[in-house]
Amino acid sequence: MEFRLRLCPRFLLVGFIGLLALEAITMVAGFDYGEAVDKTLLFFEAQRAGKLPYDNRVKWRTDSGMRDGYSQGVDLVGGYYDAGDHVKFGLPMAFSVTMMAWAAIDFSKDVLAANKMDQTLWAIRWGTDYFLKAHTHPNVLWAQVGDGASDHLCWERAEDMTTSRTAYKLDSSNPGSDLAGETAAALAAASLAFRPYNSSYAQQLVQHAEQLFYFADTFRGLYDDSITNAEKYYTSSGYQDELLWAAVWLYRATNKDRYLEYVVQNAASMGGTGWAVREFSWDNKYAGVQVLVSKLLLEGKGGAYASTLKQYQAKADYFACACVQKNNGFDVQLTPGGLVYVRQWNNMQYASSAAFLLAVYSDYLSQAKAVVNCPEGTAQPQDLFNFAKSQADYILGKNPKSMSYLVGYGTNYPKQVHHRGASIASISVHNAYVGCVQGFEEWYHRTSANPNVVHGGLVGGPDNNDEFDDDRSNYEQTEPTISGTAPLVGLFSKLRSSNTYSTPYARNTPKSSYSTPTTYVKKPQNAPKNPYTTPNVPIRFKHSITGTWNDKGQTVYHHTVLVKNMSMKTVRELKLKIENLSGPIYGLIPTGEKNIFQVPPHLRVLLAGGELDFVYIQGGPQAKVSVYSFH
Repeated sequence: MEFRLRLCPRFLLVGFIGLLALEAITMVAGFDYGEAVDKTLLFFEAQRAGKLPYDNRVKWRTDSGMRDGYSQGVDLVGGYYDAGDHVKFGLPMAFSVTMMAWAAIDFSKDVLAANKMDQTLWAIRWGTDYFLKAHTHPNVLWAQVGDGASDHLCWERAEDMTTSRTAYKLDSSNPGSDLAGETAAALAAASLAFRPYNSSYAQQLVQHAEQLFYFADTFRGLYDDSITNAEKYYTSSGYQDELLWAAVWLYRATNKDRYLEYVVQNAASMGGTGWAVREFSWDNKYAGVQVLVSKLLLEGKGGAYASTLKQYQAKADYFACACVQKNNGFDVQLTPGGLVYVRQWNNMQYASSAAFLLAVYSDYLSQAKAVVNCPEGTAQPQDLFNFAKSQADYILGKNPKSMSYLVGYGTNYPKQVHHRGASIASISVHNAYVGCVQGFEEWYHRTSANPNVVHGGLVGGPDNNDEFDDDRSNYEQTEPTISGTAPLVGLFSKLRSSNTYSTPYARNTPKSSYSTPTTYVKKPQNAPKNPYTTPNVPIRFKHSITGTWNDKGQTVYHHTVLVKNMSMKTVRELKLKIENLSGPIYGLIPTGEKNIFQVPPHLRVLLAGGELDFVYIQGGPQAKVSVYSFH
């Protein structure tokens, strides 16, 4: 029996209007930026090195690099692999942490609204915990683990690594102002991100940031002159921008005038007010410096430095005008489809960084009710934001290929991503060792899709004509990087909340991968008396074991001691007595007297509530630490 439904004209009209409304809602909603935020954070879980937490969401990954640094007497377990290989390069890692921290600071409301603050802070802390371990002495920073040449000769899972895990350090004889400066910036920015949630950890980050800045500025040089095998992979174009970058972040984190004075006094000599750039990246921070300095001016905090800060802002405006194509021909190059194009290798990272920076600058301008006066007309804050959105939408699929270049987002995304772990079946599926050459023969050369999806990785993307070849061997286009993905955390969070906000997120403090005591231990009562001590010594110590390993059958411990001035007065010329010390110590200077050490020159003045720390490595019982003298 056939049934026919008769529809009256009114029903047809209502139905037609309903379809139009549904289509309009779909068009307004556009991309699911909330899902995109989640996937970008998921990528950082896929890139984790070290002991993975039980709640790691990437189930095809397990522990790896568990002995990094041990052969050289330092615990460098943890941190992030930079891309589709297994080298831990310090410069892009630090930049990535800075970008995520910036998102958690200036887009905190948006990250909270996306219910992603906890995961964002975790992603930041996975990097900063590693940096704290890598900074073993005020003038020593372990900058890299692994060798790019040997690593690239193998195609194997991180869990099967057989390549060199040699660690490389920067010190006073082998400087790296760019890498040390960027790490200082990352720690300073991260301290601001953590301050509302974990003030003691935030303070620890600031202390290391200040030490690293002093190291970077005092012993100047390019890091890849000291670590030559990094030059082929992450060549540094200079270190002056990183010194300014670190200084301006330290000013935000500490509010100490000396850092702002540094930015002003070195404005011309270091290029801060001289370089007009059309790129913002892990290598070139000038535009970021100029936007951050502009924030101070827009907030009316220029004071006596206003004239110099205006020169910085002029260069920030140059970058903005170049992006929105109003710079009198000196514009950022765009592909026919509208994507920022800087260079052939992994170009999309420059688009994501530029988009995030323009979204930030748009916010600063909006709050100050200011505009950008470009050579070809005025650019409103909304123009900058629209540009940022255009890059995000291109990444997610609004492009000539209708392809999402964020892996795992949508249905049409790169399937042959140049990523070792993603391209080889996981240990839970293929529980057999995959050797160096075997990986190439059995997995790399396959023409099928990767067995694992590395969700959230931003691949290199299309060429200058929007053409893209989804081929595993096409590493320039199909390899994802942490430095390209990191800016998307803030960008997608901001775009998600541009129309509506979800339920506020309850703050939870992410915890370190190792446990530490939570109380300060008083100085032993039998500490030696001398003319400078008093019955109520204001110094307290927090003793933590921050790493362990086995050396020739003996368990060796990495000890970190936090020293805090608990008084309301300044402590000067602090000297400590350290007994039962059997291993190396970093962060203090021997005085020549037995067991007596003094703090470095730049820490000789410990303000009320101030902290410093030092590290020592030894087996057996911990050393006995007490105050010897102070003024």
